[in-house]
Amino acid sequence: MSELHKFLFDGLPVRGMIVRLTDAWTEILRRRAGNSATGAYPAPVSELLGEMAAAGVLMQSNIKFNGALVLQIFGDGPVKVAVAEVQHDLSLRATAKVMGEVPEGARLSDMVNAGNQGRCAITLDPKDRFPGQQPYQGVVPLFGDQRQKLDRLSDVLQHYMLQSEQLDTTLVLAANGEVAAGLMIQRLPVQGEGNLAGSLVSRANEDEIGRNEDYNRIATLAASLTREELLTLDVDTVLRRLFWEEKLLRFEPQRPRFACTCSRERVGNMIRGLGAQEAEEIIAERGDIEVGCDFCGRQYRFDAVDAAQIFKAPGDQPPSSPAVQ
Repeated sequence: MSELHKFLFDGLPVRGMIVRLTDAWTEILRRRAGNSATGAYPAPVSELLGEMAAAGVLMQSNIKFNGALVLQIFGDGPVKVAVAEVQHDLSLRATAKVMGEVPEGARLSDMVNAGNQGRCAITLDPKDRFPGQQPYQGVVPLFGDQRQKLDRLSDVLQHYMLQSEQLDTTLVLAANGEVAAGLMIQRLPVQGEGNLAGSLVSRANEDEIGRNEDYNRIATLAASLTREELLTLDVDTVLRRLFWEEKLLRFEPQRPRFACTCSRERVGNMIRGLGAQEAEEIIAERGDIEVGCDFCGRQYRFDAVDAAQIFKAPGDQPPSSPAVQ
């Protein structure tokens, strides 16, 4: 069962969380493999998407945002875009569009940053938007300060967190065909609104050097976690091996799960965006409009009668039937 564990280091301005996606992750892969139009992902793409799914859960849980957190990687390689979307209740979905050959062992830069045009975007889309409110989006390039290409998603996201949140963050991510997992360690300010540890931090007068030493020590321990350990060991074993000398304050685990937010209504709105003329031309050529969800594989079909209903003025439509949800 997929699980997310959050914890604090007692007396220190440092927090952490660790996620293991099992059933939620294998469901994403199963649906992709079962799609006859696409087939299974190449192994490097699957690993990247799994790391994105784990990172998305960590980041969503970190900010406690009432809406969708959407993590996107896009660029100029064979992987045109990879997306992981996590809702406030930790339901998630993920997909990638592959337009070329991805060789075994391909790195992040090979897949999406061949010409240094790759970008990582993190979008926060509120569940209940105010009139005129737009989603917030932050974008960072897939290269470092010296324009060297970054080949680890964790490095990209650590850079993003430092730029956008001004908080030192250590991320360890890994994925295979059975598990997608991640560990996040973050340094918090001892005082002020950013201190989520609140009164649990006892050394409020400790100087900045001491706080950095605490974080650096714990971050070094976290960074020693290997990919194999993250994928194969249970959460309790990982935390015990890494932080056996620290006192951890742990919270009740949460259960991420796979869920898709696609619907016939949303697809109808997309068709409405095409315009009546283009919709009619597609139906004349193919007999109907068929749209498949890239995330879950569900197919939606609209015939000429369905399409006509989409483009009717609201006052012209008969009462809706509860037969199709």
